[in-house]
Amino acid sequence: MTVDNHKMGIDNPVFDGKEDQGSRASSAVEKNGGSKLADGKVAAGDRVLTPEEKKEKNAILKNIIIISIAFTFLFTSYNSMANLQSSINDVDGTAALSTLYGALVVSCCFLPSWFIKTLKTKYTIAVCMLGYSSYVAAQFYPQLYTLVPTAIILGLGAAPMWSAKCTYLTKSGARYAELVGDDSEVIITRFFGIFFLFFQSTQVWGNLISSSVLSVGVDSEEKTEEELQQCGFNFCIQPTSNDTNTTSSDIPVWQIYTMASIYLIFSLISSVIILAFVDPLSRFVTDETKDATAGKTGLQLLVATFNHMRHPYQLLIIPLTIWSGVEQAFLGADYTAAYVSCGLGVHMVGYVMICYGVCDAICSVSFSPLVKLVGRVPIFTMGFLINLAVIITVKYWTPNPDDIVVFFIISGLWGVSDAVWQTQINALYGVIFPGKSEAAFSNYRLWESLGFIIAYACSTILCIHSKVIILLVFLVLGISGYYVIEVIERFGGPKRDHSGEVIPLDKRFSG
Repeated sequence: MTVDNHKMGIDNPVFDGKEDQGSRASSAVEKNGGSKLADGKVAAGDRVLTPEEKKEKNAILKNIIIISIAFTFLFTSYNSMANLQSSINDVDGTAALSTLYGALVVSCCFLPSWFIKTLKTKYTIAVCMLGYSSYVAAQFYPQLYTLVPTAIILGLGAAPMWSAKCTYLTKSGARYAELVGDDSEVIITRFFGIFFLFFQSTQVWGNLISSSVLSVGVDSEEKTEEELQQCGFNFCIQPTSNDTNTTSSDIPVWQIYTMASIYLIFSLISSVIILAFVDPLSRFVTDETKDATAGKTGLQLLVATFNHMRHPYQLLIIPLTIWSGVEQAFLGADYTAAYVSCGLGVHMVGYVMICYGVCDAICSVSFSPLVKLVGRVPIFTMGFLINLAVIITVKYWTPNPDDIVVFFIISGLWGVSDAVWQTQINALYGVIFPGKSEAAFSNYRLWESLGFIIAYACSTILCIHSKVIILLVFLVLGISGYYVIEVIERFGGPKRDHSGEVIPLDKRFSG
């Protein structure tokens, strides 16, 4: 499972209320064709840069790339370890992941602004990355009392880390736009594109490492037909009551230690990279802590988040947002355990997830321009139909090593549909809640995290056939709510008062 945190709504630049940074760049002078001038100044876009400004421009680009590399190291480590939890720590691992997202919800409401104000953006990123390292370190002794506390530490640090990253990219992007005389929205979007170019590759590198380690010494073992019948739709986790260590006995301890060692080194390197090579944001902006949440307490932010639920569109999009969390968790925890590990072996989990990550990354880049050509509705419908087809397939298909291509097709198609949900739900929140980004994306983060919690909490309680029903319910409810929003938009949008504000549902029903 990718706690791929772009998938959690916290990577969107408008999420942290930074849309004021998207204003137009300052006035520009005449273009000079990019040629070097007699006085040593360099023309760039609509601005003529002095040598000092050119140095600052290059420094900003350098920092964006270094931050992207650091996150690549971190999530190469975390994503792969999280993907394996349902296979190597089937009960305690998934319980810890559900706790992680509960801590993340709390963290989102109270901690980001305090962290950034206290430690500034650079040190917030570096310190919070250590929370991920603690969770990876717990894999050396994966018990409930080691996994759950470190998962809480990770969850509490995740929101400040991602918010600080968003702040750094957004504000440095605005400064870069000012230097080159370009639209800051364009530059900020480009910076986030650079970041995700690196970030999306983590599924490939991390899973390649895990599969390489787990494949060592694996003998070809053919399962009987009776054993295969217990995989897939008929799969149930059956923890033993007399064994507190739920780590799979089929995996040699040295392999788990090897993976944990590599991933721990990677996660520690990410923090060192930030500390050693990233410049403080204050080098480029005068006040790095000023944003839309400045001066607001955690309680005020929490009230604003729940008050936003009175918006009719927010109520309609909640099931689709929960679905976004449920579907990611199902693939990362349940599909990998019930289908891949059970049908092929745990050593194949990484290879199958690489296929998912590659398809997800390619489609994430492709869908935004595609939406401009065909519109939102066909793209959302495509995601719905692909997911529906795959869910029907996993219901009736019994995993078999002879059908190895099917394992990859399912994960690849799931990556295509996941790219729809992660890119387009994020964009939809920004479109249907103009000027309300802070509360809107807080709701995104809240309900998607709830989806993860539901999936991971059910992972050790329910069998796959029950989880597939849950998937279908949220998928159908989610797409239905989305279609209702589109219909309302076609007929002029929700009702508004004299000031142009949307009338909340409670006021409409109370008159």
